[in-house]
Amino acid sequence: MMKTQSVDTAIDAKSFEAIAQLAYSESGLQLAAEKMSMIQSRLRHRLRALDIPNFENYSAFVCSEDGRHERRHMISALTTNVSHFFREKHHFDVLQKCVVNDFLPRLRSGDRVRIWSAGCSNGQEALSIAMSLLEAVPDIDEMDIRILATDIDANVVQFAKAATYPDRLISGIPEELLQKYFSRKREKEETVFCANSKLLNLVRFNELNLLSKWPMKQSMDVIFCRNVVIYFDTETQNRLWPRFHQILNPNGYLFLGHSERIADPQASGFETDGPTTYRPMNSANQTSSASKGK
Repeated sequence: MMKTQSVDTAIDAKSFEAIAQLAYSESGLQLAAEKMSMIQSRLRHRLRALDIPNFENYSAFVCSEDGRHERRHMISALTTNVSHFFREKHHFDVLQKCVVNDFLPRLRSGDRVRIWSAGCSNGQEALSIAMSLLEAVPDIDEMDIRILATDIDANVVQFAKAATYPDRLISGIPEELLQKYFSRKREKEETVFCANSKLLNLVRFNELNLLSKWPMKQSMDVIFCRNVVIYFDTETQNRLWPRFHQILNPNGYLFLGHSERIADPQASGFETDGPTTYRPMNSANQTSSASKGK
């Protein structure tokens, strides 16, 4: 393919609409018209990588069968991967109480526990979960407990698997935990922090689109899906809540982001159990919640 002499990267309304509709159908992302300049900026490098001269050609390509594989790169460019360790710490406090009061007796008897970080971004959430587990029960890694961490963006999943963080991305980790669970080294003329095997052995990172079919065969005890559904419209959210309910154990927990809510929890089989914390509706939860308060 010949290199183009110039690249017109101004996005037109028709191309934006085609890209917006594709992003919605592929991943549930809502791209508002007022964000057109931001979308243009985020996708410009994809035009250059493919040597496509303008957004009209790019939108036609990515919407075609030949552009099917490009859609992953497009979604990756459009999604925002902003996170930090122990974000919204109250959820991790609840998790540690669950581990000690609810999960540990099951684990000691040989039962399994599964936790899902849905929309794990660069891995900070999943590793914060792992640290919380180990701080609550130091030998928990010897039991049948695992964290599944997934994200639609293949690039951030690969970053999360490497679990190597520059100094700017370790915000939120207390110094004692940083020393305990990370090793410090120099890489490409900067200091980086590498998660140790004790953390990584608890986590499995995989690519997954929340709107596609989920491959998991086992039910989950805890689901973290925080600051993800905020990008979905109400219709998409309402399709997602029953799916979470179906895969969540009856005594499980669903954690959402600080600005996210289930509009009608009961309609999806949930009840609130604290700030942005939900549990499946059943009598056993009432007993468990009461005992935790004692």
